[in-house]
Amino acid sequence: MADRETVVVTGATAGVGRAVVREFAKRGANVGLVARGEDGLDAARTEVDRAGGRALALPTDVADHAAVDAAAARVEDELGPIDIWVNDAMTTVFAFFDDIEPEEFRRALEVTYLGAVWGTRAALARMLPRDRGTVVLVGSALAYRGIPLQSAYCGAKHAEKGFFESLRCELRNRGSRVHLTMVQLPGLNTPQFDHCRSKMPKVPQPVAPVYQPEVAARAVHWAAHQRRREVYVGGSTVYTIVGNKVAPWLAERYLARTAVNGQQTDEPAGERDDNLFEPTRGDGGAHGRFDQMAHAGSIQLRATMRRRWLAGIGAAGIAAALSAAGFGKARKPAGFGKARK
Repeated sequence: MADRETVVVTGATAGVGRAVVREFAKRGANVGLVARGEDGLDAARTEVDRAGGRALALPTDVADHAAVDAAAARVEDELGPIDIWVNDAMTTVFAFFDDIEPEEFRRALEVTYLGAVWGTRAALARMLPRDRGTVVLVGSALAYRGIPLQSAYCGAKHAEKGFFESLRCELRNRGSRVHLTMVQLPGLNTPQFDHCRSKMPKVPQPVAPVYQPEVAARAVHWAAHQRRREVYVGGSTVYTIVGNKVAPWLAERYLARTAVNGQQTDEPAGERDDNLFEPTRGDGGAHGRFDQMAHAGSIQLRATMRRRWLAGIGAAGIAAALSAAGFGKARKPAGFGKARK
């Protein structure tokens, strides 16, 4: 199909990235799969093929700029010009800051923050000369509000947001039609809580309320085809961001009291492999272990995606109400219709 979109997704083998791959594949897109794990890449490629898309598996460490650029070159050679680039790859260490070794912290930032930077750079090198294309940064409410046990991830997402704001200014200065957008996500039921490094005594879990990764995928797909600066996903993301702007001191006290235990299940952690320096074996898929507590949809996201329609309905309702109240009728001048003396 000559009109297929060509999309690159980093972190394509698990969690949000895997759900994003499925979302584009079911619409027949060409999808470049950028990740490290061979098992996950094979499984994701099979899913794309079955959905009617076309996949190219690209074993890549996104912390390596040259490797990311080489992956972009292969996509354009084999699938065609890149229309959309989605930066989703992440890793982290669930731990108190002083329990994280310097090399662990550096690695989490290199993947989560610099991986997005290198992906954006590779995309822009090809999009800017054509003056078209979209880059989506998969962000988080934690780009606005840091929480305990997540200093590496929160630091990376805050940095990503600053990078995003700076680059948008530069693109606007150039008059470029390349679009850059950031999707801010809530807590999600993804495998990261099983395959990211943790130094806590209990198995980590997402901050409630929890949503399924397909909710995030729908938001990413929608954002990739709009001209929105940012997209917030989930009511919890909205009140986290707004609440932190209004009363950051209150958010800090609340999180200090609740978020350490709230990010751990009752299950002892035990020994487990993690993906900080090497990919884990097997296919992680999109979902984590928290299906029973995860929401399959978001009223807030649906409203965001239909806000023009809702605004139109609201305007029509207001107009009807004003008309019914008589405000839409022309008023007669005082004394109109009376005989003059």
